[in-house]
Amino acid sequence: MTALAHEGPKTMPEIRTESVSPAENGPELDEALWQAWKTMEVPEGYRAEIIEGFIEVSPTGRFAHAQVVNRLRDALAIFLKDSDHSAWNDTNVIHTGSAWIPDGLVAPRDAELIEDEEGLGIKASAVSMVVEVVSPGKRNQDRDRVRKRREYARAGIPVYVMIDDHDGQGAVTLFTGPRPDAADWGDIHRVPYGTEVLIPEGPAKGFTITEAITGPARSEK
Repeated sequence: MTALAHEGPKTMPEIRTESVSPAENGPELDEALWQAWKTMEVPEGYRAEIIEGFIEVSPTGRFAHAQVVNRLRDALAIFLKDSDHSAWNDTNVIHTGSAWIPDGLVAPRDAELIEDEEGLGIKASAVSMVVEVVSPGKRNQDRDRVRKRREYARAGIPVYVMIDDHDGQGAVTLFTGPRPDAADWGDIHRVPYGTEVLIPEGPAKGFTITEAITGPARSEK
């Protein structure tokens, strides 16, 4: 079984401002975008995020996607069971007017340490690792490979793990050493499915992403 289904799901259009980068948004536009996101009623089966100054609405993952996310969460929960950190998913991560819903993340268990000021989710400064499982379709792939990659670096999140069934026969990419000013990463390590990926730092240091989480490499067609 591969990590994800290969047919692309239907997606709702993104709700975009006139800006092409978050740096171009003025305070009034940022506030309007934030208020619009907070009051959105998203249809069941969809989620809304603010990514690089745009509200993006996308479907939740299909069953195969959920399998990978669940295997990851379960393995992380066991690894972290004796620590003061926990494996989280399906919650907002908030950072200066942006809001993301990673497929998985590591943050403290204590709500007082992680809850953002408005109670809408977890503040990015409390997150030590995020994980995205890349969905089929160019828009979804660009979101995780490009836009979220930049956003997580801007937020200074120490570790970003991308599990990508659509990169060759499947690959895991580990991003560390965030450079917020450049929206980039100091170290990028990509390996094919079947090669173990060891988390090098933070509360999840020593946790290994294996084929038991990603599934095997998919066959070339």
